[in-house]
Amino acid sequence: MNYQELQDKIMAFAKVRDWDQFHSPKNLSMALSVETSELMEHFMWMTPEESKNLPDTTLSEVKDEIGDVMIYLTNLASRLNINLLEAAHQKLEKAADKYPQELVKGKSLKYSKYNQK
Repeated sequence: MNYQELQDKIMAFAKVRDWDQFHSPKNLSMALSVETSELMEHFMWMTPEESKNLPDTTLSEVKDEIGDVMIYLTNLASRLNINLLEAAHQKLEKAADKYPQELVKGKSLKYSKYNQK
């Protein structure tokens, strides 16, 4: 399935359930935040190593939450006439300028701090 097919399927899913009335950008952004919090909940209190080696049951639950995040994000982008793939590509280009490889490689500092001594 490509991006457009996914977008169409998500929009059709909401339309036949008469949910469009609830899917304002405001509501969708709030729902997206809730879903990302549900995703984070699966990793709460884990060590970094544990988070890389999830049990099958947890991995399945994480996969479902990632699906929810993708659905809400795609729906929000669609409602705002934003091509999600183009937005991600453009943001990567901006990030490349903001975080020059030669200055930030191997560093986890915020962009405003990496150039300070």
